[in-house]
Amino acid sequence: MSMRRRIVLAQLGFRVGDVSFNARRIIAAAIEARDRLRADCIVFPELALTGYPPEDLLLRSDFNQRVEEGLTRIAAEVRGIAIVIGHPQLHGEQRYNAATLLRDGVRLESYHKQLLPNYGVFDEKRYFTAGSTPCVVDVGGMAVGLTICEDIWQPGPAQQAVAAGAHIIFNINASPYHAGKRLEREAVLRARVAAGRVPVLYVNTVAGQDDLVFDGESFVMNVAGEVTQRAPTFEEALLAVDLDVDAAGRVTPLAGAIAPALDEDESIYRALVFGVREYIEKNGFAGVMLGLSGGIDSAHTLAIAVDALGVKRVEAVMMPSRYTASMSCEDAQAEAHALGVAYSEISIEPAFEAFLGSLRGAFAGLAPDVTEENLQARCRGVMLMAIANKKRRIVLITGNKSEMAVGYSTLYGDMAGGFAPLKDVLKTLVYRLARYRNVIAPVIPQRVLERAPSAELAPCQRDEDTLPPYPVLDAILAMYVEQDRSPEEIIAAGFDAEEVRKTVSMIERSEYKRRQAPPGVRVSRRAFGRDRRYPMTSGFSTPDFGEQ
Repeated sequence: MSMRRRIVLAQLGFRVGDVSFNARRIIAAAIEARDRLRADCIVFPELALTGYPPEDLLLRSDFNQRVEEGLTRIAAEVRGIAIVIGHPQLHGEQRYNAATLLRDGVRLESYHKQLLPNYGVFDEKRYFTAGSTPCVVDVGGMAVGLTICEDIWQPGPAQQAVAAGAHIIFNINASPYHAGKRLEREAVLRARVAAGRVPVLYVNTVAGQDDLVFDGESFVMNVAGEVTQRAPTFEEALLAVDLDVDAAGRVTPLAGAIAPALDEDESIYRALVFGVREYIEKNGFAGVMLGLSGGIDSAHTLAIAVDALGVKRVEAVMMPSRYTASMSCEDAQAEAHALGVAYSEISIEPAFEAFLGSLRGAFAGLAPDVTEENLQARCRGVMLMAIANKKRRIVLITGNKSEMAVGYSTLYGDMAGGFAPLKDVLKTLVYRLARYRNVIAPVIPQRVLERAPSAELAPCQRDEDTLPPYPVLDAILAMYVEQDRSPEEIIAAGFDAEEVRKTVSMIERSEYKRRQAPPGVRVSRRAFGRDRRYPMTSGFSTPDFGEQ
């Protein structure tokens, strides 16, 4: 005779470091799963009690004490439903990334994560000791193998769990988003269920944490490799999963709602919006300021900010100079009007003239150069920061990944601010996403999409006077920055040797700028910051480049 069991996957967001808040969320969700959804068990994401990643908070004794108090509180306040919860666990001098089964006030079993990722954005070997044994627990008469995130990406832990008698695997995750991640996850789980012939329940958190965003998309996969249920993207959900358990203990997930999969442009755009909202909300800012230039980057950043926070929490300032084209002012005003945000124009000319006057002696006998261009950008940075300071807002910088890569930006100028929504978005992708946003509602003027990009810091200036054309530049950046391809390999792929040399030289010289850049939403496989860590002072030079 078969029996029916219901498991709830708690796709929720948690605050890093706020153990008390997280414990309250866990208790409330468990009670709702028990009383409203009539569930036998609720499963929470990896390190749900601390939020992910807690980083060096894990090294503090007082923080670990709060974790212990949180677990005790959860166990004491929830009865009548089994709980699988992710948390750090201390055993003497060893710290583990753990999943614990609680039921009716008792901590029944704990599993210790075996595969600790130490690449890309992950530093788990800095904090945790790896486990070595499987953990199969009884949940409502089902033999459940517990695994944590990276454990499912390699065959070993799942195979161990099945060999130990598991008829289903629960995999709890804090898996950050990048473009294409959903298909990667499904392919990995399909390989695991094909090998083990048991279904997998995959639960992921949904949150923004500094530069990381976690997209949720919790799902269930049956032994045929089919997704039978999926939670929405970038939305919290309590996903109720019904399971049929036969007399031999074999488990079959029943079909449920499958949230529609987002295409790549929509998923990236929603990641940017979600990341901005989470950063601003969690850090308590009243709103945001940004400089609106009439160009594509600031227009797109404005749309993201409004979609994230609403019009009342976004303010835009156009700061023209002697080199600003009239169409730039017109387009900036049109962008602000289309989105309904507060908008003003403040000329930087008085400030620029004052600086030039003060520096006349220091600059005597020296020809004008990029210094005067940077000075204009710094006038704008000072103004934006002052207004934001007065209004308790944060400045969003509008630069993109292409500019950040080659240092086509000004420290304390257009890099002055607290968060960078487009930091991991190449220029060609900025255009693509802007067109996607215009399909929703036309908020970026067509000629902004068509005119040649320019910093407008000198007469008749265009970005391509300094940089390769953006389609070429971005292709080189994708190979050199994101794939670690050598200049010789890039040239062999058909790119002009001089353009490759020039691009790589600019990348290498600009590391000190990137170290001072604010955080921004990670949407690619390899972003600047956590993913790509290069020394600022280095004797390494790519072959045949010589001294720059």
